[in-house]
Amino acid sequence: MIKIKKDISFVQLIPKVLQAVLNISLVFLAMILSILLVQELIIFGQILFKEQNSDYKLFLANILLFFLYFEFITMIVKYFKEDYHFPLRYFLYIGITAMIRLIIVDHDHPVNTLFYSIVILILIIGYFIMNITPRERPDSRWFFKK
Repeated sequence: MIKIKKDISFVQLIPKVLQAVLNISLVFLAMILSILLVQELIIFGQILFKEQNSDYKLFLANILLFFLYFEFITMIVKYFKEDYHFPLRYFLYIGITAMIRLIIVDHDHPVNTLFYSIVILILIIGYFIMNITPRERPDSRWFFKK
């Protein structure tokens, strides 16, 4: 085995290198999402201050797209604050927001709208179940005690 330092072997170094690559990639992703968030604000302002404010669907779709960008950036911030862990609730928030956006943008087919609504209900039920379960998991060492 190749030794890098006295205490750290090559095999122990691999997860640290991969974690660093992941962290750098997430920082770049957060910067790209921030740029897209600002672009969405500019588009939102253009739609808001146009003379013809008749396309309310486009207005609502852009608001929800803004919140999707915002939630992804918030999730990346939480990832770094919570010691490299993505909280599950943020994925549920993003899923619910994305489904609401789909309903607003693509509501021409009633069956699809019903399916999107059922998906939202399932996500909300999952969020409810997640909130009623304790955050701290019970110690599983009692199972192995003799």
